[in-house]
Amino acid sequence: MSSSSSSSDGVLDDMVIAMTHEAINYLREESESSASRTRQPPLEQNRLAAHERLVQNYFCETPLYDDVQFKRRFRMSRRLFVKISNDLAGESPFLTQRVSASRKVGFSGLQKCTTTIRQLAYDTTIDAWDEYLRMSSRMYRESLENFCEGVISLYRRPYLRMPTAADVPLLY
Repeated sequence: MSSSSSSSDGVLDDMVIAMTHEAINYLREESESSASRTRQPPLEQNRLAAHERLVQNYFCETPLYDDVQFKRRFRMSRRLFVKISNDLAGESPFLTQRVSASRKVGFSGLQKCTTTIRQLAYDTTIDAWDEYLRMSSRMYRESLENFCEGVISLYRRPYLRMPTAADVPLLY
């Protein structure tokens, strides 16, 4: 294993741990909130157009934003984002695009992962990206919760563990 590979693994470890801690703290605060929540009537949002815009901007063959811009906006490489998104889609049906009982096409896994990673990367409120991704606050919260549970379930063993004696020098 090369030193650049171990250093990138260390960065990934630190990023996953930091994202998980931030999300857990956020979810605790949300669950402890004493404010009563009333359900708002659903807005007619064009989910498919929002998904297409997201794909055209970041995930198609020739995206509008290159790898450097992607990394600046998502604080991770496109390859890592797609790997995490695909891993989570295989782990959690929530993080895939489904059709509802009323036959509406749901949000894509890319939309759900994008909103979650941007919330974690920028420490933003749940509705900061609603104009772009067309998601409700409830969907943002559920995406964040399912994303974090999936990350913990999938990556706990390799990344979310106590550092060993060999890890400590690498962390410093």
